[in-house]
Amino acid sequence: MESKNLTCICCPLGCALKVDMEDGKVIDVTGNGCKRGKEYGAKEVTNPTRIVTSSVVVTGALCGAVPVKTAADVPKSKVFDVVKALKGVSVKAPVHIGDIILPDVAGTGVDIVATKEIASSI
Repeated sequence: MESKNLTCICCPLGCALKVDMEDGKVIDVTGNGCKRGKEYGAKEVTNPTRIVTSSVVVTGALCGAVPVKTAADVPKSKVFDVVKALKGVSVKAPVHIGDIILPDVAGTGVDIVATKEIASSI
């Protein structure tokens, strides 16, 4: 049996998790203070994913950028591809929360969305 030790990132408690695996399958997760920790531990060792946050240039607005994020989590192995895909992207104001800034980023099937309202400078 193989064991992996992780720190849970689901909440500020940062529980120390121990994930026991056998033949590539999760057998048990211990150390979690809640159900979310157990789910996180199992997912982290079998299919780790992340939400990516960044910013994109905005033209026609008083501020120069809008914060953005992936609309859902993406495979951890694709994080750098997502960041590279955002390089050079710009949008015109106005921008609304939830606007799709870049669809299907890096072939993940996940959209990049705006997380802040940005008004036009006019």
